Amino acid sequence: MVRETPVGRPEAGAEGPGEGPGGRVRRLHPLDWLAGALLVLGLLAVVTGLLPSEPAADEMRRVGPLVVFLGTVIVMAELTGRAQVFDVVAAWVARAGRGRYPLLFGLCVLFASLTTITLNLDTTAVLLTPVMLALATRLGIAAVPLAMTTVWLANTASLLLPVSNLTNLLAADRVALSSSGLAAVMWLPQLASIAVTAACLWVFYWRRGRRGGGQDRYTPPDAPVAEDPVLLRICSVACAGFLLAILVADVPLWSASLTAMVVVVVAFAVRRREELRLSLVPWRLLVLVPGMFLVVETVDAHGLHGLLESALGSDNGFLGMLRTAAVGAGLSNILNNLPAYLAGEAVVPVANHEQLLALLIGVNAGPLVTPWASLATLLWFERCRWHGTRIALGRFVGTGLVLSVVGTLAAVSALALVT
Repeated sequence: MVRETPVGRPEAGAEGPGEGPGGRVRRLHPLDWLAGALLVLGLLAVVTGLLPSEPAADEMRRVGPLVVFLGTVIVMAELTGRAQVFDVVAAWVARAGRGRYPLLFGLCVLFASLTTITLNLDTTAVLLTPVMLALATRLGIAAVPLAMTTVWLANTASLLLPVSNLTNLLAADRVALSSSGLAAVMWLPQLASIAVTAACLWVFYWRRGRRGGGQDRYTPPDAPVAEDPVLLRICSVACAGFLLAILVADVPLWSASLTAMVVVVVAFAVRRREELRLSLVPWRLLVLVPGMFLVVETVDAHGLHGLLESALGSDNGFLGMLRTAAVGAGLSNILNNLPAYLAGEAVVPVANHEQLLALLIGVNAGPLVTPWASLATLLWFERCRWHGTRIALGRFVGTGLVLSVVGTLAAVSALALVT
């Protein structure tokens, strides 16, 4: 069980891979074993010749900047969370709701969407989930609506910027779109996806009779008091600077995230050095991503490519976009959205930009049915378990299926209007 401070923030050192509370070594999580196994399998494929060295080297050159970005942005986000940036915003959201559930609902949707868009879906799953669950405890309201808001928007609000999702980074690279260029194409699909998600959240989890307890109002919390206001301000400015850099200056994502991380790390080194631990580094992701690239490239070279060519086709029109998005969403829920995107991208013709973006919608807004459909969902389930919040699997699958189908359809239709 992760211990929490009075404001709902996990204590320092409470959850790094291979490290338990107080720095004690713990057994590896099953996801750690999965990440290691994928990397070993990928390396074996190269050594045995199943994957020729040239395409393997091409994949590693492609994945290098992505790994740097992932590592630095997650360290930055983790430390930002420990500086209480998320706690303060969550408390502000609850106070701004003025005790009224509809207003609180709209603010929570906005908060989770902005976190996903600007800091990526894994940040929302890892850092925002415990804050929102702790906030539910403090307000005395049902936790499940807040939890479902977090996990659904961690996926469906990840369409707008390259930073929002690793799949976006890959797609933006493939179609040569900058951060502002991708946003110019995906703004309407993103709005459609969030709107459908909000509607499903209200109907299935937030409306009276569904949210639990039958409350009409809640009591807003007291104004939050930061433990270190200076650190809070520095981290807030670093996050804002990171976002401005990728939107306005169109600098490489890895360099923007690295710069912001350095600022945050230096601030912690000066003010709270004890928080800086190796467990901050997302080792699991840094091992998982290159391993998954190598394995998918190997499988693609030995039969998957042909199957997906038949499933996806090469139609770049609206029907072809719907078909591609549906296959991407289905494959994501069967396997996982990252390998689903990688395999699908290798099949979509280079000139079919609309079809590729439809695949992106399918693998981002579609993986809502199974717990393993995205890494963010897996991490979210883990956080809910630690908090003691029970998620009924049948309800999760059923409502997720509805949102997956309707949300993907709405986002692809919106994409067709702007392309």
